[in-house]
Amino acid sequence: MNPIETLGLALGTGFSSGLNLYATVATLGLLQHFGVLHLPPGLQVLAHPWVVGVAIALYLIEFLADKIPYLDTIWDAIHTFIRPPAAALLTYAAAGAAPTEWRWAAALLAGGVALTSHGTKASARAAVNTSPEPLSNWILSFGEDILAVWLTWMATTHPLATSIIVAALVALSVFLLYHLFRFARRALQRLLAT
Repeated sequence: MNPIETLGLALGTGFSSGLNLYATVATLGLLQHFGVLHLPPGLQVLAHPWVVGVAIALYLIEFLADKIPYLDTIWDAIHTFIRPPAAALLTYAAAGAAPTEWRWAAALLAGGVALTSHGTKASARAAVNTSPEPLSNWILSFGEDILAVWLTWMATTHPLATSIIVAALVALSVFLLYHLFRFARRALQRLLAT
């Protein structure tokens, strides 16, 4: 892989793993399995039927957990320790032919991007859970799943465009995190004042 492909894969799969790790792994595995694309040698194991099956099963569990207010918050809290390291591991494996320093840099970048997208997702979901209606939670969940699958595909076919898109998404995430934390701080201050 050249540096642009490594960067695109690191950013794209990193961001999508932060949203939905299992959809990302299943998408990569299925695209490889059906010959839509050829993954780097370090990721070709994702096309194994057992890996695809486990990823799809875990995706289905996450799909259901994401639709239930407050359960999604617990699920996201647990996955804070799963999604970013897994994104780093995916990228490290994908960049197998690159020099070691490129592999580590790409892995760290992917882990950081995954943590950013995951933090934004978890914070937005916690804020949406304060709303009494379930529709906004479901819309966010469907949108996250679609974005994760699309961005995974983009990372493997259009790495430069993916890098630009993810840079914009990370900037948007930082903006949203700033405002979500301000919202949470004000809500906590109101709660403590009563």
